[in-house]
Amino acid sequence: MSDGSAALSSDAASVDVGTDADWQRLHPATLALSIVRLGPRTVNFLPALAAIGIAGKWIYVLPALGVFLLLSLAAAWFGWLRFRFHVGADQIAIESGIFARQHRTIPFDRIQDVSIEQGLIARALGIAKVGFETGAGGDTKDEARLDSIGLYAAQALRQTIRAHRGGAAPAAIAPAEGGATDAAEPVGEDRLLFAMTPQRLFVAGLFNFSLAALAVVGAAMQLFDNLLPFDFNIFNPVDWFDLAERYGLEQWVVAHRWVAGVGALVSLLFIGFASGVLMMMLANWGFRLTREPRALRRTRGLTTRTDVALPVRRVQAAILVTGWLRQRFGWHELRLQGLASDGEKEKDHQVVPFGRLAEIDPVLAEIGMARPPAEQPWQHSHRIVALGGFVGAGIAALGGAGTIAFGQPLGWIALAAALPIAAGAWISAHFHGWTEIGEMVAIRSGWLKPKTTLLPFASVQSADLSIDFILRRFGLATLVFGVPGGSSLGSHEIPAIPRDVAEALRTRILAARTRP
Repeated sequence: MSDGSAALSSDAASVDVGTDADWQRLHPATLALSIVRLGPRTVNFLPALAAIGIAGKWIYVLPALGVFLLLSLAAAWFGWLRFRFHVGADQIAIESGIFARQHRTIPFDRIQDVSIEQGLIARALGIAKVGFETGAGGDTKDEARLDSIGLYAAQALRQTIRAHRGGAAPAAIAPAEGGATDAAEPVGEDRLLFAMTPQRLFVAGLFNFSLAALAVVGAAMQLFDNLLPFDFNIFNPVDWFDLAERYGLEQWVVAHRWVAGVGALVSLLFIGFASGVLMMMLANWGFRLTREPRALRRTRGLTTRTDVALPVRRVQAAILVTGWLRQRFGWHELRLQGLASDGEKEKDHQVVPFGRLAEIDPVLAEIGMARPPAEQPWQHSHRIVALGGFVGAGIAALGGAGTIAFGQPLGWIALAAALPIAAGAWISAHFHGWTEIGEMVAIRSGWLKPKTTLLPFASVQSADLSIDFILRRFGLATLVFGVPGGSSLGSHEIPAIPRDVAEALRTRILAARTRP
């Protein structure tokens, strides 16, 4: 346990945790989840079973597996039996450990957020995992957690903590094993800021065309080719040609050979679009972003339902992302960089996955930010930022020419790619820019995937000038900002701007941080 989290714990005798009757256990369905978790854990035991078999002791493989499963279930049972928690008037106490007992007391005032997560099985059982984030555990998402309690009990617990921090009367906590159907009313009026309907999710999925899915399907077909009862590759036009011939369409296909190519292309598009829609549905089904008294709360997910909050005062930057095609249709994505990670393997909080600017602006207003107005003048980076792309194009051209010289015709691919690489770098350089709005800087970059970062001066922890030998010759500098949150210390930068301009902006930012 870290020093910060240790400060939250105390000896059981030093705090009022009530009588034994006041303590609660986790939901009995915790044991069912333990059985489900045995599947992945059994994989770790397979090498031992393989070693027994290789030694010629095959008769002991099944008994060994049975002993392993029995011991695992016994450990899960004793773990559940020895875990208990107590919700007091202003704190929650947790006791755990089969042999070595650990007692942890967390005051409500130290809890930054109470997250609720439900996997597919947990949703079927009506239970949820509750995590408590205190901000004392560094990069750890939850300082403590309750693996499975009744969903309504989890909601009531969250509302009780919110009520305590807001100074309102606490809500009643339903027993962990119970299924109380009347959760307490929320504290204050939660306002819905953004939601995604199934129709919106479908459209978003179409713009989320997945090339990775094509690679997975192609690899799977190669891997299981010998197991399939037929020999057919949907990506191969020749196989489509043969399929048409099997149905007596030889003469028609000969006259219309383009059908084979169209069939393969349609297959590619269908898999790419279908996988994009599927991934969007799984991740963002039932997406809701609400404004609570102190935080933005996001609920989403089909198979795994997550409920997380980002305290408004912990937001460090806003990142507006779109794509070349998305932008033409007016669709954008909003992410917020905060002091805590999302907890879903994401560094930033995705608060608007797919929305219009008119829907994004109210969300930005809740965190005290705004997009630059249309008439706002932008300053641009020097075109020297395209140098990296030119170098890459030159390497591709030289590599392609060398390959052709050795008699490999594939070198023409690299040679042909050199010009688009150089053109893309030159065009992209035009989109590097920045502007200053009060005590906030907006940074713009990207052509195929435009990104605009809104960075308040108060969020900047460090501002460094980066000057290499090329920038020095042109009197330029790159201003690099260190901002807490995101990937440990997230970096944003304004590349290749006049050095005196970079120094003046840096001075203004640092001066704003020192003002009371």
